[in-house]
Amino acid sequence: MVTNHNHDAHDGHDHGPGHHHDHSGISDNRRLFIALLVISVFCVVEIIGGILSGSLALLADAGHMVTDAAAIALALWARWLAAKPSSAAYTYGKKRAQVLAAFVNGLALFVLIGFLLYESFERMASPHPIEAKTMLLVATLGLFANFLAFYVLHRGATHDVNMRGALLHVIGDMLGSVAAIISAGVIAAFGWLIIDPIVTIAVSLLIARSAWSLTRETARILMEGAPPSMAPDAVRSALKSAVPEVRDIHDLRIWMLTPDVPQMTMHVQVAHASEAPKVLRDIKAVLNERFGITHSTIQVEPVPTSSEERKLSADPMHCPDRPVHRHADNVVSLTPGLHHG
Repeated sequence: MVTNHNHDAHDGHDHGPGHHHDHSGISDNRRLFIALLVISVFCVVEIIGGILSGSLALLADAGHMVTDAAAIALALWARWLAAKPSSAAYTYGKKRAQVLAAFVNGLALFVLIGFLLYESFERMASPHPIEAKTMLLVATLGLFANFLAFYVLHRGATHDVNMRGALLHVIGDMLGSVAAIISAGVIAAFGWLIIDPIVTIAVSLLIARSAWSLTRETARILMEGAPPSMAPDAVRSALKSAVPEVRDIHDLRIWMLTPDVPQMTMHVQVAHASEAPKVLRDIKAVLNERFGITHSTIQVEPVPTSSEERKLSADPMHCPDRPVHRHADNVVSLTPGLHHG
Protein backbone atom coordinates (compact mmCIF):
# COMPACT_ATOMS: atom_id res chain seq x y z
CA MET A 1 0.00 0.00 0.00
CA VAL A 2 1.31 3.45 -0.93
CA THR A 3 -0.05 6.37 1.07
CA ASN A 4 0.28 10.08 0.45
CA HIS A 5 -0.72 12.56 3.16
CA ASN A 6 -2.11 15.71 1.61
CA HIS A 7 -3.17 18.28 4.21
CA ASP A 8 -4.11 21.88 3.53
CA ALA A 9 -2.60 24.40 5.87
CA HIS A 10 -5.94 25.11 7.49
CA ASP A 11 -7.00 21.53 7.90
CA GLY A 12 -5.30 21.19 11.23
CA HIS A 13 -7.38 24.02 12.64
CA ASP A 14 -10.80 22.45 12.49
CA HIS A 15 -13.31 23.25 15.17
CA GLY A 16 -15.70 20.47 16.02
CA PRO A 17 -19.28 20.98 17.11
CA GLY A 18 -19.58 22.93 20.30
CA HIS A 19 -16.01 24.24 19.95
CA HIS A 20 -16.27 27.93 19.16
CA HIS A 21 -14.34 31.02 20.10
CA ASP A 22 -16.23 33.18 22.58
CA HIS A 23 -14.55 36.55 22.95
CA SER A 24 -16.84 37.53 25.82
CA GLY A 25 -14.88 35.21 28.10
CA ILE A 26 -17.94 33.10 29.00
CA SER A 27 -17.94 29.51 27.79
CA ASP A 28 -21.13 27.84 26.53
CA ASN A 29 -21.07 25.46 29.49
CA ARG A 30 -20.92 28.38 31.91
CA ARG A 31 -23.75 30.11 30.06
CA LEU A 32 -25.91 27.02 30.45
CA PHE A 33 -25.07 26.67 34.15
CA ILE A 34 -25.90 30.32 34.91
CA ALA A 35 -29.19 30.04 33.02
CA LEU A 36 -30.01 26.80 34.86
CA LEU A 37 -29.41 28.49 38.22
CA VAL A 38 -31.59 31.50 37.37
CA ILE A 39 -34.44 29.40 35.98
CA SER A 40 -34.42 26.88 38.84
CA VAL A 41 -34.54 29.52 41.57
CA PHE A 42 -37.34 31.50 40.02
CA CYS A 43 -39.33 28.42 39.08
CA VAL A 44 -40.08 27.87 42.77
CA VAL A 45 -41.15 31.52 43.17
CA GLU A 46 -43.52 31.30 40.21
CA ILE A 47 -45.13 28.05 41.37
CA ILE A 48 -45.89 29.64 44.75
CA GLY A 49 -47.19 32.80 43.04
CA GLY A 50 -49.40 30.80 40.69
CA ILE A 51 -50.96 28.87 43.57
CA LEU A 52 -51.57 32.01 45.64
CA SER A 53 -53.04 34.01 42.74
CA GLY A 54 -55.00 31.14 41.17
CA SER A 55 -53.67 32.03 37.69
CA LEU A 56 -53.40 29.29 35.07
CA ALA A 57 -51.10 31.52 33.00
CA LEU A 58 -48.67 31.75 35.92
CA LEU A 59 -48.84 28.02 36.66
CA ALA A 60 -48.37 27.31 32.96
CA ASP A 61 -45.34 29.59 32.96
CA ALA A 62 -44.00 27.83 36.04
CA GLY A 63 -44.50 24.45 34.38
CA HIS A 64 -42.65 25.74 31.37
CA MET A 65 -39.81 26.85 33.63
CA VAL A 66 -39.57 23.30 34.99
CA THR A 67 -39.11 22.03 31.43
CA ASP A 68 -36.62 24.88 30.85
CA ALA A 69 -34.50 23.67 33.75
CA ALA A 70 -34.70 20.07 32.50
CA ALA A 71 -33.82 21.18 28.95
CA ILE A 72 -30.78 23.15 30.09
CA ALA A 73 -29.61 20.30 32.33
CA LEU A 74 -30.00 17.93 29.36
CA ALA A 75 -28.02 20.33 27.17
CA LEU A 76 -25.19 20.44 29.73
CA TRP A 77 -25.11 16.64 29.92
CA ALA A 78 -25.03 16.38 26.12
CA ARG A 79 -22.11 18.81 25.88
CA TRP A 80 -20.22 16.75 28.44
CA LEU A 81 -20.79 13.62 26.38
CA ALA A 82 -19.87 15.36 23.11
CA ALA A 83 -16.48 16.37 24.53
CA LYS A 84 -15.47 12.75 25.10
CA PRO A 85 -12.95 11.31 22.62
CA SER A 86 -13.83 8.64 20.09
CA SER A 87 -13.52 4.97 21.00
CA ALA A 88 -13.77 1.54 19.40
CA ALA A 89 -17.52 1.51 20.14
CA TYR A 90 -18.13 5.17 19.18
CA THR A 91 -15.74 5.90 16.31
CA TYR A 92 -17.16 9.41 15.83
CA GLY A 93 -17.15 10.07 19.56
CA LYS A 94 -20.45 11.19 21.08
CA LYS A 95 -20.82 14.52 19.31
CA ARG A 96 -24.36 13.68 18.23
CA ALA A 97 -25.46 13.66 21.87
CA GLN A 98 -26.10 17.39 21.43
CA VAL A 99 -28.36 16.78 18.44
CA LEU A 100 -30.21 14.06 20.33
CA ALA A 101 -30.67 16.37 23.34
CA ALA A 102 -32.09 19.10 21.10
CA PHE A 103 -34.50 16.57 19.54
CA VAL A 104 -35.70 15.44 22.98
CA ASN A 105 -36.15 19.09 24.01
CA GLY A 106 -38.33 19.66 20.95
CA LEU A 107 -40.52 16.69 21.84
CA ALA A 108 -40.76 17.89 25.46
CA LEU A 109 -42.09 21.23 24.23
CA PHE A 110 -44.93 19.45 22.41
CA VAL A 111 -45.84 17.57 25.59
CA LEU A 112 -45.95 20.86 27.50
CA ILE A 113 -48.07 22.49 24.77
CA GLY A 114 -50.59 19.65 24.96
CA PHE A 115 -50.91 20.10 28.73
CA LEU A 116 -51.35 23.88 28.44
CA LEU A 117 -54.03 23.57 25.75
CA TYR A 118 -55.94 21.01 27.81
CA GLU A 119 -55.85 23.18 30.94
CA SER A 120 -56.81 26.29 28.95
CA PHE A 121 -59.97 24.71 27.55
CA GLU A 122 -60.83 23.46 31.04
CA ARG A 123 -60.51 27.00 32.40
CA MET A 124 -62.62 28.42 29.56
CA ALA A 125 -65.41 26.03 30.48
CA SER A 126 -65.08 26.74 34.21
CA PRO A 127 -63.32 30.07 35.04
CA HIS A 128 -61.54 30.32 38.42
CA PRO A 129 -61.11 33.49 40.50
CA ILE A 130 -57.68 35.12 40.07
CA GLU A 131 -55.72 37.53 42.32
CA ALA A 132 -54.57 39.95 39.64
CA LYS A 133 -52.07 41.99 41.72
CA THR A 134 -50.13 38.94 42.89
CA MET A 135 -50.23 37.53 39.38
CA LEU A 136 -48.86 40.78 37.90
CA LEU A 137 -46.01 41.03 40.41
CA VAL A 138 -44.86 37.43 39.98
CA ALA A 139 -45.21 37.56 36.18
CA THR A 140 -43.09 40.73 36.01
CA LEU A 141 -40.36 39.14 38.12
CA GLY A 142 -40.59 36.05 35.91
CA LEU A 143 -40.09 38.12 32.78
CA PHE A 144 -36.96 39.66 34.31
CA ALA A 145 -35.56 36.23 35.21
CA ASN A 146 -36.28 34.86 31.74
CA PHE A 147 -34.72 37.89 30.07
CA LEU A 148 -31.58 37.34 32.14
CA ALA A 149 -31.43 33.68 31.06
CA PHE A 150 -32.04 34.72 27.44
CA TYR A 151 -29.21 37.28 27.58
CA VAL A 152 -26.83 34.64 28.93
CA LEU A 153 -27.74 31.99 26.32
CA HIS A 154 -28.41 33.85 23.09
CA ARG A 155 -24.80 34.28 21.89
CA GLY A 156 -24.00 30.59 22.21
CA ALA A 157 -27.22 29.64 20.41
CA THR A 158 -26.08 31.22 17.15
CA HIS A 159 -23.82 28.24 16.36
CA ASP A 160 -25.04 25.27 18.39
CA VAL A 161 -28.33 23.42 17.82
CA ASN A 162 -28.20 22.09 21.38
CA MET A 163 -27.90 25.61 22.81
CA ARG A 164 -30.69 26.73 20.48
CA GLY A 165 -32.96 24.03 21.87
CA ALA A 166 -32.39 25.32 25.40
CA LEU A 167 -32.86 28.92 24.24
CA LEU A 168 -36.20 28.10 22.59
CA HIS A 169 -37.47 26.89 25.95
CA VAL A 170 -36.44 30.20 27.53
CA ILE A 171 -38.03 32.25 24.71
CA GLY A 172 -41.24 30.31 25.15
CA ASP A 173 -41.13 31.06 28.86
CA MET A 174 -40.56 34.77 28.16
CA LEU A 175 -43.70 34.74 26.03
CA GLY A 176 -45.50 33.01 28.88
CA SER A 177 -44.43 35.77 31.28
CA VAL A 178 -45.60 38.45 28.85
CA ALA A 179 -48.92 36.62 28.49
CA ALA A 180 -49.33 36.47 32.26
CA ILE A 181 -48.63 40.21 32.57
CA ILE A 182 -51.22 41.00 29.88
CA SER A 183 -53.75 38.70 31.53
CA ALA A 184 -53.16 40.27 34.95
CA GLY A 185 -53.60 43.78 33.54
CA VAL A 186 -56.86 42.93 31.74
CA ILE A 187 -58.28 41.09 34.75
CA ALA A 188 -57.37 43.97 37.09
CA ALA A 189 -58.93 46.55 34.74
CA PHE A 190 -62.01 44.73 33.45
CA GLY A 191 -62.39 41.52 35.48
CA TRP A 192 -62.33 39.35 32.33
CA LEU A 193 -61.21 35.98 33.68
CA ILE A 194 -61.54 34.39 30.23
CA ILE A 195 -58.42 36.27 29.06
CA ASP A 196 -56.18 34.01 31.15
CA PRO A 197 -56.77 30.77 29.16
CA ILE A 198 -57.08 32.66 25.83
CA VAL A 199 -53.63 34.20 26.18
CA THR A 200 -52.22 30.83 27.29
CA ILE A 201 -53.55 29.19 24.10
CA ALA A 202 -51.99 31.93 21.95
CA VAL A 203 -48.60 31.50 23.59
CA SER A 204 -48.81 27.70 23.23
CA LEU A 205 -49.30 28.03 19.47
CA LEU A 206 -46.30 30.35 19.19
CA ILE A 207 -44.14 27.86 21.09
CA ALA A 208 -45.38 25.04 18.83
CA ARG A 209 -44.00 26.77 15.73
CA SER A 210 -40.47 26.95 17.16
CA ALA A 211 -40.70 23.43 18.58
CA TRP A 212 -41.64 22.05 15.16
CA SER A 213 -38.70 23.79 13.49
CA LEU A 214 -36.22 22.43 16.04
CA THR A 215 -37.64 18.89 15.98
CA ARG A 216 -37.69 18.75 12.18
CA GLU A 217 -34.09 19.98 11.87
CA THR A 218 -32.68 17.56 14.44
CA ALA A 219 -34.70 14.63 13.08
CA ARG A 220 -33.16 15.26 9.65
CA ILE A 221 -29.68 14.99 11.15
CA LEU A 222 -30.48 11.85 13.14
CA MET A 223 -31.97 10.27 9.99
CA GLU A 224 -28.72 10.95 8.04
CA GLY A 225 -30.41 13.50 5.77
CA ALA A 226 -28.37 15.71 3.46
CA PRO A 227 -27.91 19.34 4.59
CA PRO A 228 -30.78 21.48 3.21
CA SER A 229 -28.29 23.78 1.48
CA MET A 230 -26.24 20.93 -0.01
CA ALA A 231 -28.31 18.83 -2.40
CA PRO A 232 -26.40 15.84 -3.87
CA ASP A 233 -27.37 16.82 -7.42
CA ALA A 234 -25.89 20.29 -6.89
CA VAL A 235 -22.62 18.81 -5.59
CA ARG A 236 -22.44 16.37 -8.51
CA SER A 237 -23.07 19.12 -11.04
CA ALA A 238 -20.50 21.46 -9.47
CA LEU A 239 -17.80 18.78 -9.46
CA LYS A 240 -18.37 17.78 -13.07
CA SER A 241 -18.26 21.41 -14.13
CA ALA A 242 -15.13 22.33 -12.13
CA VAL A 243 -13.14 19.12 -12.70
CA PRO A 244 -13.29 18.19 -16.42
CA GLU A 245 -11.43 14.89 -15.88
CA VAL A 246 -14.45 13.54 -13.97
CA ARG A 247 -16.49 11.35 -16.33
CA ASP A 248 -19.10 10.14 -13.87
CA ILE A 249 -20.02 10.27 -10.17
CA HIS A 250 -22.07 7.59 -8.45
CA ASP A 251 -22.89 6.38 -4.93
CA LEU A 252 -22.78 9.99 -3.71
CA ARG A 253 -23.77 10.20 -0.04
CA ILE A 254 -23.95 13.41 2.02
CA TRP A 255 -25.06 13.61 5.64
CA MET A 256 -24.45 15.63 8.79
CA LEU A 257 -22.65 14.44 11.89
CA THR A 258 -23.81 17.68 13.53
CA PRO A 259 -25.30 20.79 11.86
CA ASP A 260 -21.84 22.26 11.20
CA VAL A 261 -19.97 19.04 10.30
CA PRO A 262 -21.08 17.65 6.90
CA GLN A 263 -19.69 14.28 5.78
CA MET A 264 -19.50 12.83 2.26
CA THR A 265 -18.56 9.67 0.36
CA MET A 266 -18.65 9.02 -3.39
CA HIS A 267 -17.19 7.09 -6.32
CA VAL A 268 -15.65 9.08 -9.19
CA GLN A 269 -14.83 7.68 -12.63
CA VAL A 270 -11.94 9.04 -14.73
CA ALA A 271 -10.59 8.06 -18.15
CA HIS A 272 -7.09 7.21 -16.91
CA ALA A 273 -5.86 6.10 -13.50
CA SER A 274 -2.90 8.49 -13.81
CA GLU A 275 -5.35 11.39 -13.49
CA ALA A 276 -6.39 10.31 -9.99
CA PRO A 277 -4.01 12.47 -7.87
CA LYS A 278 -4.94 15.67 -9.73
CA VAL A 279 -8.65 14.82 -9.68
CA LEU A 280 -8.54 14.23 -5.94
CA ARG A 281 -6.80 17.55 -5.30
CA ASP A 282 -9.27 19.44 -7.48
CA ILE A 283 -12.31 17.73 -5.94
CA LYS A 284 -11.04 18.47 -2.45
CA ALA A 285 -10.62 22.16 -3.33
CA VAL A 286 -14.17 22.40 -4.71
CA LEU A 287 -15.67 20.63 -1.70
CA ASN A 288 -13.78 22.87 0.74
CA GLU A 289 -14.34 26.19 -0.99
CA ARG A 290 -17.88 25.83 -2.33
CA PHE A 291 -19.56 23.49 0.13
CA GLY A 292 -17.51 23.65 3.33
CA ILE A 293 -16.92 19.88 3.32
CA THR A 294 -13.56 19.10 4.95
CA HIS A 295 -14.13 15.41 5.68
CA SER A 296 -14.77 13.16 2.69
CA THR A 297 -14.02 9.65 1.45
CA ILE A 298 -13.64 9.49 -2.33
CA GLN A 299 -12.87 6.46 -4.49
CA VAL A 300 -11.53 7.11 -7.96
CA GLU A 301 -12.10 4.42 -10.58
CA PRO A 302 -11.20 4.13 -14.29
CA VAL A 303 -14.14 4.27 -16.70
CA PRO A 304 -14.94 0.61 -17.50
CA THR A 305 -14.70 -0.57 -21.11
CA SER A 306 -17.60 -2.38 -22.77
CA SER A 307 -15.98 -5.77 -22.18
CA GLU A 308 -15.37 -4.88 -18.51
CA GLU A 309 -18.99 -3.83 -18.11
CA ARG A 310 -20.13 -7.17 -19.50
CA LYS A 311 -17.74 -9.00 -17.21
CA LEU A 312 -18.93 -6.96 -14.24
CA SER A 313 -22.56 -7.77 -14.95
CA ALA A 314 -21.70 -11.48 -15.28
CA ASP A 315 -19.45 -11.62 -12.22
CA PRO A 316 -20.68 -9.60 -9.21
CA MET A 317 -17.35 -10.25 -7.42
CA HIS A 318 -15.40 -8.51 -10.20
CA CYS A 319 -13.66 -5.30 -9.16
CA PRO A 320 -11.81 -2.68 -11.25
CA ASP A 321 -8.03 -2.83 -11.38
CA ARG A 322 -6.19 -0.48 -9.01
CA PRO A 323 -8.99 1.69 -7.64
CA VAL A 324 -7.81 4.75 -5.76
CA HIS A 325 -9.31 5.57 -2.37
CA ARG A 326 -9.54 8.94 -0.67
CA HIS A 327 -9.88 8.51 3.09
CA ALA A 328 -10.65 10.81 5.97
CA ASP A 329 -8.13 13.58 6.74
CA ASN A 330 -7.10 13.64 3.09
CA VAL A 331 -5.13 10.37 3.05
CA VAL A 332 -4.84 8.96 -0.47
CA SER A 333 -4.13 5.24 -0.91
CA LEU A 334 -3.70 3.06 -3.98
CA THR A 335 -4.62 -0.52 -3.17
CA PRO A 336 -4.37 -3.11 -5.96
CA GLY A 337 -7.35 -5.40 -6.27
CA LEU A 338 -9.29 -3.86 -3.37
CA HIS A 339 -12.72 -2.33 -3.86
CA HIS A 340 -14.70 -0.63 -1.11
CA GLY A 341 -18.44 -0.41 -1.62
